[in-house]
Amino acid sequence: MTDARTFLRILFDAAVAAASPAACMPLWLEDRPTGNVIVVGAGKAAASMAAIIEQQWAEPLHGLVIVPDGHTAECDHIEVVEASHPVPDERGVTATRRILDLVSNLSGDDTVVCLLSGGGSALLCSPASGITLDEKKAKTIELLASGAPIYEINQARREMSAVKGGKLAEACSPAHVTTLIISDVPGNDPSVVASGPTITNAAAARESDVRILATSDDAIQAAALRALELDVTPYMLGDLAGDARELANEHARLAIDIAAGNGPIEPPCVILSGGETTVPVTGSGRGGRNGEYALALAIALDGHERISAIACDTDGVDGAGDNAGCYVFPNSLKRAPLDAQDMQANNDSYAFFDSLGDLVVTGPTRTNVNDFRAILVR
Repeated sequence: MTDARTFLRILFDAAVAAASPAACMPLWLEDRPTGNVIVVGAGKAAASMAAIIEQQWAEPLHGLVIVPDGHTAECDHIEVVEASHPVPDERGVTATRRILDLVSNLSGDDTVVCLLSGGGSALLCSPASGITLDEKKAKTIELLASGAPIYEINQARREMSAVKGGKLAEACSPAHVTTLIISDVPGNDPSVVASGPTITNAAAARESDVRILATSDDAIQAAALRALELDVTPYMLGDLAGDARELANEHARLAIDIAAGNGPIEPPCVILSGGETTVPVTGSGRGGRNGEYALALAIALDGHERISAIACDTDGVDGAGDNAGCYVFPNSLKRAPLDAQDMQANNDSYAFFDSLGDLVVTGPTRTNVNDFRAILVR
């Protein structure tokens, strides 16, 4: 078997590739609808999704999608606008108003294609009447710092929005609305991804069509297949949530049991999981939920010589870092010039793994099916 670092990166790359618009969209795109086609959307994958539509469908096409800074892709006819994430800004508000203008005054012969992916809630931003952008930003920052689960954050966003929770679909009426989704939420409920701007029972659109193109399951299954090709047995846990440190402790116990011959599978194996953890922020350090998980895992494993791991966000950006995530190796604690416990207390996983050269840096992947974790047990 190849070395642990290479093996784990191969699995992560396979997971990301399976969730890319280039891999998942062509199979779902039917022939171009007749009549006027307007493409709108928001999220970390929105620009790369728009680029695939331009490749697959003939002109005329026009529209606008909103992406986080750095998540652009080259499009000829669909405009790509960058805005702030995860806290909204005026650029997102202005771009969202332009989207609402684009879908206004349409006819029943027109088609709106809405491209949604993780990150869309912050980007597609139009405060409801009586709510200011500053109030919306303050509430978002409060919820993010508290470690609230994404469904709770998105519920608050829907309540403060003039576009989420099906309101975009209402603005498109009477045009046909097709929603294409790369899901970053456990359970893949389309009303939760980007806070469901086109999903509501009260939508006035003449008809609606919703398609989930890629999910965390696709990413995990792709990684499992690569592991099998490399003669390592995958053990898939599916999408998981909860506190990042607590989950890391659970996974450490599972991996140690497997290494001792007391687990549900025999080595060599790799434990795979996805989903989205939470991190209550009490320190002033830098990092994200995958770094927090990786640091807690390293502490819990305490240098176990047969266990290595990777924890990354499939969008290529883990929280406040410029990295996708981190590696954990048997000698991580021993090699580190920084104290792991101190770094954990300060929520400073970035500095810890940066000191080791064990950050995973990919840049924006232009897709997002949330977190990917793999623990290799030799």
